[in-house]
Amino acid sequence: MNLANKLTLIRIFLVPIFLVFIAVKDIPYGKHIATAVFIIAALTDKLDGYIARSRNQITRFGKFMDPLADKLLVTAALVSLVEFQIIPTWIAMIIIAREFAVTGLRSIAAAEGVVIAASWWGKIKTVIQIVAIIFALINLNYANVYFSMATKIVMFITVIVTLLSGVDYFIKNKEVIRIDK
Repeated sequence: MNLANKLTLIRIFLVPIFLVFIAVKDIPYGKHIATAVFIIAALTDKLDGYIARSRNQITRFGKFMDPLADKLLVTAALVSLVEFQIIPTWIAMIIIAREFAVTGLRSIAAAEGVVIAASWWGKIKTVIQIVAIIFALINLNYANVYFSMATKIVMFITVIVTLLSGVDYFIKNKEVIRIDK
């Protein structure tokens, strides 16, 4: 278990902490703390990837768990933001559906002994999703009309990039899902 993999596990551990702070109403500054926890968790994604590459410690565990940790964090945040009516359900569902579809693709590939690492589009998608969620969390904390508009714009861009990255994964890995196998 190298440092990069430990950071991935920390990100997974931070998901329920984020959820407690965003959901429990009686915690003073809970939503602010949840925002900080989300940002810290998101930063571990960048850090674990950097450490794994710089130390040449890329592992199968990391290739599988890192994207899963991202999906858990993003899904928890999106569902919470829908609950607080900061983003519409359809946006969350498109993003979450893409995540399930790519995870399914990765599972099929893994059953064939193939590991599908994150693509360039997937990495861009993750960054844009994180930025959009941070905008939405700030909007949740401060209910500012400008952040509300910015959140809508960034979320719309996020949906487009999310869909493009999903299509990219399926096109590049179409051999994995060939029906005639």
